[in-house]
Amino acid sequence: MFRRSVPVDHAPADPVTACALAAAAGDRAALDEFVRATQAGVRQFLIHLAGPADADDLVQETYLRAVRSLPRFTGDGPARAWLLAIARRAAADAVRTAVRRPRTTNVGDWDAVTARGARVSAVDEAVLVGELVAGLEPDRRDAFVLTQVVGLGYAEAAQVCGCPVGTIRSRVSRAREDLVAALEPGDARASG
Repeated sequence: MFRRSVPVDHAPADPVTACALAAAAGDRAALDEFVRATQAGVRQFLIHLAGPADADDLVQETYLRAVRSLPRFTGDGPARAWLLAIARRAAADAVRTAVRRPRTTNVGDWDAVTARGARVSAVDEAVLVGELVAGLEPDRRDAFVLTQVVGLGYAEAAQVCGCPVGTIRSRVSRAREDLVAALEPGDARASG
């Protein structure tokens, strides 16, 4: 009686969503393609949320949850955003249930290197930026990583984070300001 009718011409806007809908209908090949098309982005997002040591386990947990939820996926929004929202919840659940030491970083070591004016390799610089991004306030970090690293648009990132698009824009802007301030020579951490 309350069955939702879907227009015949209602085709998903992107191939990832099309694969998710076909997988929801039981197409195993579509499920395989959906995982292949999304796995790298999910892993990259989870590395930024939980760190590389936990990312692989969280990727598996994300796909376990997604496969269980696929029959309820309606395609009302992009499948990639739906999946990244599941990944975000998996990471949050892991943090809540795990008994861990507080996250520490060696930014002080980087301060000494930059204070001496030593050249920093591209790899070392990438590590520094990764540590700075990891040190952002969680909502800002999520918005920044989703839009600047994973490559989602602001609307998709807003769906993943469950907030308005304007909030995502604000969080990304503030995250950029925080990162620039952390790299400024006059920053309190850099003056060591």
